Amino acid sequence: MSSPLHDNAVLDAPPIPFDNSYVRLPPQFFAEQAPTPVAAPRLIKFNTVLARDLGLDADVLERDGAAIFSGNKLLPGSEPIAMAYAGHQFGGFVPQLGDGRAILLGEVTDHSGRRRDIQLKGAGPTPFSRRGDGRAALGPVLREYIVSEAMYALGIPTTRALAAVTTGERVYREEVLPGAVFTRVAASHIRVGTFQYFAARGDTDSLRILADHVVDRHYPEIKDRQNRYLALMEAVAERQAALIARWLHVGFIHGVMNTDNMTISGETIDYGPCAFMDSYNPATVFSSIDRHGRYAYANQPAIGQWNIARLGETLLSLIDPSLDAAVDLANGVIKTYGERFQAHWLAGMRGKIGLATEEDDDLDLIQALLALMQQQEADFTLTFRRLSTLAESDDSEAPFTASFKDPDSAAPWLVRWRERLNREPQLPSERARAMRGVNPAFIPRNHRVEQAIEAAVEDDDFSLFEVLLTVLAKPYEDQPAFAPYAEPPQPAERVLQTFCGT
Repeated sequence: MSSPLHDNAVLDAPPIPFDNSYVRLPPQFFAEQAPTPVAAPRLIKFNTVLARDLGLDADVLERDGAAIFSGNKLLPGSEPIAMAYAGHQFGGFVPQLGDGRAILLGEVTDHSGRRRDIQLKGAGPTPFSRRGDGRAALGPVLREYIVSEAMYALGIPTTRALAAVTTGERVYREEVLPGAVFTRVAASHIRVGTFQYFAARGDTDSLRILADHVVDRHYPEIKDRQNRYLALMEAVAERQAALIARWLHVGFIHGVMNTDNMTISGETIDYGPCAFMDSYNPATVFSSIDRHGRYAYANQPAIGQWNIARLGETLLSLIDPSLDAAVDLANGVIKTYGERFQAHWLAGMRGKIGLATEEDDDLDLIQALLALMQQQEADFTLTFRRLSTLAESDDSEAPFTASFKDPDSAAPWLVRWRERLNREPQLPSERARAMRGVNPAFIPRNHRVEQAIEAAVEDDDFSLFEVLLTVLAKPYEDQPAFAPYAEPPQPAERVLQTFCGT
């Protein structure tokens, strides 16, 4: 494949040193597709730090970013493609989805030796667009930029934001909106749905090629295992169990956990109608398209297991030539998924309440706090952050109990908690420091994200967007100058629904 520069520019050295492995796979894996140029691109945000970590020429990319990150200029070495995949969407299987508005420009190897994809979202129609325009509106682009970078700062595996560009064009959804293009960086964009695409076609040869590619790229440590395809399923299950546990630890709700939105690498991907909880309620749903709560906060672990089962179905013919034997082996992985998740979740929750050792009653202590928080409509993030301070000083009990409708309701739980802490080896200052390292002060509060989006879309004002990125880059620091950003919304500010943007 070759991709000429749209404007015939001549560069001595490409600012992005592409080395593209996915295009070396057979042609049924993708469709060649260049981005569709836009009218008047403008670079509104460029992630200089990430660019340098990726080994890119940040100066050139920032100077020419409007043209490059809109797709108006293709750089030497770029081999743009739209990837093919299928997927279960809200439980219903669609045998062909694919990148309908995303175009993979190519791959680079970062300073740590990791291969990374660079992809444009909103770069125009592809063969997989299904009558869509292939474009993105500014609001969803800003949401993905904010939340993906916030997740990175929280220490949760995620795709990253490299750039955002406005297009000077309009897109038509429920209303007319300014268009934009988002540049996303990922360990890869291979999904459970990628495996489903070939399994649905009975294409075992392509499944094997795909699985071997994934092992080489993401799980080289299992390459020499006796049953590498079963080991692959186990490795993906482990990463997904750990990932979803981390989501729950910070109150994150993905919103669309379809199999085409679940990466094989174990990164969070596709920040559509995602949101963070304010007051704790395990049944919380924000997504406007999740009408029955399939992807509610508390349902996410089970959906992760369901998605792993769908991955296992695609691998059966590779796991063992005997279908019965393959099913038994895959079922073993599916059954242990729950144990993997519970171990990760419980370890993280112990850390959130200041426990460095393990006791049998810890789960009951944690569940009692969560039940109290739900009953008292306590803010998820603030409750744990204030508990971190209380772990060091009893003088801070009043701010902690103020999180509850009835402050006195917390007293019995605090007695149990302090008795448990008395059996811990840490000094109070050490415990509080550790707790502040896992209980963020700042998350992308939904109302703050919406305020930033509204200012940008309505007034071309990106100042709130910039401030929010600054605050969320240091979520575990107190940042007194930005204290209002740690507060939950007032009743009139609450965001009850989030939208996909497609």
